[in-house]
Amino acid sequence: MPRQPTLVGQPVLMVIDIQKSAFLDEKAGIPIMDGYRDNMERARSIVDAAHQAGIPVIFFQEIHRRNLIDYGRELDGTEGIHCLEGEPGTPVAEKEMDMRPTDYFVHKRRYSVFFGTETEILLKGLKAQTLIMIGGMTDVCVHYSFADGHQHDYYCRVVQDCVGGTSPEAHQASLNAMEYLQEGALINADDMIAEMLSHQIAAQ
Repeated sequence: MPRQPTLVGQPVLMVIDIQKSAFLDEKAGIPIMDGYRDNMERARSIVDAAHQAGIPVIFFQEIHRRNLIDYGRELDGTEGIHCLEGEPGTPVAEKEMDMRPTDYFVHKRRYSVFFGTETEILLKGLKAQTLIMIGGMTDVCVHYSFADGHQHDYYCRVVQDCVGGTSPEAHQASLNAMEYLQEGALINADDMIAEMLSHQIAAQ
């Protein structure tokens, strides 16, 4: 197969779990790699470009009930309790990411944005073909969302300096795995912004 363009058809930006905790000094529940906050701050430039280009934006929030009933097997590994409702770090980083009333919002109880959510219905309504992914964690929610998007036949693109993992090694391993599934899946923020803005021009 020839290498596909970066943006095919209608793109949609997925802002995966960029929540208040990314901008707080105190972290709880999940290990994070050095530079994580820098990457989340850089992600704002992708949201800005999407707004400017008229590309739909979907914000996703991982959130769990306080009685822990919906964690499932999520606490069996390295992760501790995280994204608990009512905690200061759990809300979406609306101000930091300039979330707007015209953006879409989906909450989720599992890693993948597709699992047990309305995401597929929303993407069909938006006539999405390319999914642009930013956020965290690279090796957890982003990776599983990418794999599900791939298996639903979407073109998936990850802005690699706007995602962050639980460790540098896990971050890079997941980026490698996603590039393995779709050649050309990985792109830097500056290049993605240029692609998004040129896509807007081409659509006019």
